Amino acid sequence: MASPQPLDDRIIDVIRLLEPGEVVSYGDIAGDAGAPRASRHVGRVLAHTSGLCWWRVVNSQGRLVPGNEREHTRLLRAEGVKVLNGRVVRSPKGRFSLR
Repeated sequence: MASPQPLDDRIIDVIRLLEPGEVVSYGDIAGDAGAPRASRHVGRVLAHTSGLCWWRVVNSQGRLVPGNEREHTRLLRAEGVKVLNGRVVRSPKGRFSLR
């Protein structure tokens, strides 16, 4: 029997599937990776893995990464995401889209 894929790899796989304009929470990523209580771990994976679309992941209230709000806002707005006062208020896809 094959061993299950490590959590870090599952998290990275989920993040790589995010499309431009899709904004989700750390908890959404953790849940999709099969570890719904691992939202903090998602943040650690994002912080230590280069080449991931980190800007598409925010907290559950839409708050941007503290200390990096300017760059985060720029990247999100380039993908059609509405950001106001350090928070995602609407995105074309994902948690903050108009459904």
